[in-house]
Amino acid sequence: MTTALFSPFTIKNVTLKNRIVMSPMCMYSCDQEDGMVNDWHIVHYTSRAIGQAGLIMTEATPVTRQGQISPQDLAIWSDDHIPGLKRLTDAIKVHGAKTAVQLGHAGRKAIYDDETIAPSAVGFDEKSKIPKEMTEAEIKETIYGFKTAAERAKKAGFDIIELHAAHGYLISQFLSPLSNKRTDEYGGNRENRFRFLKETIEQVKTVWEGPLFVRISADEYHQDGNSMDDITAFSKRMSELGVDLIDCSTGGIVRTPIEVYPGYQIRHAETIKKEANIATGAVGLITTGLQAEEILQNKRADLIFIGRAFLRDPYWPRTAANELGVELEPPRQYIRSW
Repeated sequence: MTTALFSPFTIKNVTLKNRIVMSPMCMYSCDQEDGMVNDWHIVHYTSRAIGQAGLIMTEATPVTRQGQISPQDLAIWSDDHIPGLKRLTDAIKVHGAKTAVQLGHAGRKAIYDDETIAPSAVGFDEKSKIPKEMTEAEIKETIYGFKTAAERAKKAGFDIIELHAAHGYLISQFLSPLSNKRTDEYGGNRENRFRFLKETIEQVKTVWEGPLFVRISADEYHQDGNSMDDITAFSKRMSELGVDLIDCSTGGIVRTPIEVYPGYQIRHAETIKKEANIATGAVGLITTGLQAEEILQNKRADLIFIGRAFLRDPYWPRTAANELGVELEPPRQYIRSW
């Protein structure tokens, strides 16, 4: 049986063997708070490659020490991180999966002993500390941090880079009028709020030739936040700048209740795919092969990002294949039991 979920997908110079992506999820597992890969990461990510994911994406990986979500994050701010990340990508690729790293900076959400930085001196909520408004020099330094992190990602053997512009972290903070109150060229109108991401993309692309994804929050769940028109406009601009795929998540810019249900974010991926004419990834309570197949067959998205379901089941692609009646080739070591 031919299915969309288990068909190859080529983007630029990389071909995924299927449309299943292990979504980036913080693992909080670095031993010494140094951002170094350890044996746990090797086992965790490689097991999902053995389970036949097409693409494995590591957790949000800070490009500067100041940008950590937690002290236990994997990191890429130093050349010292390259050998461990190379060990990880090599281990994943043995099993036929491609590799991606999500480059990020937490901004006002960072757990940092000293001063946190953000577009504006606006806290995440009433309990959060007030960040320092970034100077233009700090903006340039941080963009340079993304560029040098991309260089390290290349040396570490990653196939794809994703920029984390979602969930209320730094790039998302620049994009949103809820967190960006600047009056200079990095704030105010839509084009100015987009400028930080624009310059980051441009700098990354000076050192990175492979596929470039961007994860965005396509709904901020607030009447004064970015509208779908804003998000679509940002997506069109990213396409013009050479971004290859928009990974469509939602929320995180302000503390607000979100009503979740199976596939609750898919409509955003569908809208952006059609209106911005760019490939999209669907994520959010996608748990079954039938659900994933419907999304792809109806051309609502191009890739399926699986998060928590992959934590419960490292062999989720096999589970999905059984639901769809697909005979999925097993790892040779598992032939007797597959």
